[in-house]
Amino acid sequence: MLTPDKLDRINALANKSKAEGLDEAEIQEQKELRQEYLTAFRGSFKNQLMGMKIVDEEGTDVTPQKLKDAQDAERRKQ
Repeated sequence: MLTPDKLDRINALANKSKAEGLDEAEIQEQKELRQEYLTAFRGSFKNQLMGMKIVDEEGTDVTPQKLKDAQDAERRKQ
């Protein structure tokens, strides 16, 4: 994930944008920080998903085949 300083800066720019607006440099900085945040979020989410296994009440693995295939592909890459 992003550092706390970067998250604070994202929030500060969002608040400033709502209150008074941003200049061009701040708009660009905000765009870059948002992109960095989304990249980190997607990577974290993918890691969680790749470690997931779904079982029903009886203990039977009911993980969707599409997820199993993606997990297998991820394991082969490593």
